Amino acid sequence: MSSKKSEKAAKVRISIINVGSELSFDCPSTPAEIKSAVTAALTAQTPLSLQDVQGHEIIVPADKIGYVEIGEPAERRVGFGVV
Repeated sequence: MSSKKSEKAAKVRISIINVGSELSFDCPSTPAEIKSAVTAALTAQTPLSLQDVQGHEIIVPADKIGYVEIGEPAERRVGFGVV
């Protein structure tokens, strides 16, 4: 079993109404696919269902979504910077 993240993974943060913390995870879908899923859930008032890179399913009721932030994951930098 490999722990390497998908090349097209996107970072997702979801704010839940009346909850102090937010959900934050890497999703193997592209940002466009995630945006489409969020838009469809909000339009139809159906639960938003996304999967993280480890295969866990995250389900959030559409009426409880405060905001969804979608971004590209930051690349890990290895080595030393110029001094």
